[in-house]
Amino acid sequence: QVQLMESGGGLVQTGRSLRLSCVASGNTFRIRINPMGWYRQTLGKQRELVAEIDSDGKITYADFAEGRFTISRDNAKVTLQMNSLKPEDTGVYYCHLGTSDPFWGQGTQVTVSS
Repeated sequence: QVQLMESGGGLVQTGRSLRLSCVASGNTFRIRINPMGWYRQTLGKQRELVAEIDSDGKITYADFAEGRFTISRDNAKVTLQMNSLKPEDTGVYYCHLGTSDPFWGQGTQVTVSS
């Protein structure tokens, strides 16, 4: 099993920044070999990928995140730096690990006021 502990999030104004962090604990093998990153669920939408980094350092960004968000990983910790935030970025952000049978964090609220 793997546990994911998220931190960060909160309320910010448009154009400001936030940093989300997630630390994985538990099965070290699964943590080491699996991609890790962030999904989000915004109002009226299904959960969607924000950014992900795999064990080789390959990074995938959603189109809306490209150029504004930066993901980084240090072993079992993944960080998402979000800049130039917009009201449409408001939602619950979930840390995840793995693909076919992922583990999920509990989610952290990000609210961007206009």
